[in-house]
Amino acid sequence: MLIVNHSNGQELASDSYSSEFVWGINKNTAGGLIGGFVLRKSKQINDRLYESVGLELMNVKHPLETQRRSTLSGNTFIFGKTNYLYAIRLQYGRELILFRKAPQQGVEIKLNAAVGPSIGLQAPYYIEYLRDGGPNTFREQYNPNKHTINCSTSANCIIGTGYLFQGLHESQFKLGGNAKVSLSFELGTSKSNVTGVEAGFLIDAYTSEIELIPTAENKGVFPTAFVTMFYGSRR
Repeated sequence: MLIVNHSNGQELASDSYSSEFVWGINKNTAGGLIGGFVLRKSKQINDRLYESVGLELMNVKHPLETQRRSTLSGNTFIFGKTNYLYAIRLQYGRELILFRKAPQQGVEIKLNAAVGPSIGLQAPYYIEYLRDGGPNTFREQYNPNKHTINCSTSANCIIGTGYLFQGLHESQFKLGGNAKVSLSFELGTSKSNVTGVEAGFLIDAYTSEIELIPTAENKGVFPTAFVTMFYGSRR
């Protein structure tokens, strides 16, 4: 009996790891179909505690954003939107193993917490429109006092969006911070690979208001719930 227990103990211990690197795709309540991307590196402190550094790249949307379709071109655009917000989040945190999986089977459950600075890029949202009813189209940042979707009576009718990343070089930097808490459920059929899901809550706060839709209420604080599918390696 002692020999069997000793063998099982060695087998369980063999599933421990000193470091982990994962990348993931994020879905959250302030983003679109894909909210953004996540990178995280973790290093062991003791048997159940790890420290981590992370990077998140996210597209943050206003809750009132809705897609419209032009009756002239059939192209879609976001009516009323004047700016994008791209969030770059740096994070330092701790990961506590609540339940360690057996080798090559089961699920490892972690409690995660992290904080860090946020850098927001407030980039202009460009639309394509017809000027003075002419055949030529023009592209510029949306202006609620100028552009409209009423193509039957207006000389500045919106018919679509601008080019991809158009206006990114005109971005304004917004400084802030972020904090998150989550649970992760990690799977893996080998010691060196990991696949899992992380779910939790995050708050992103900036030192000034971020104008996304000028005709709606705009804030500098963005609380979100999120789910991240991640993949990575251990050693």
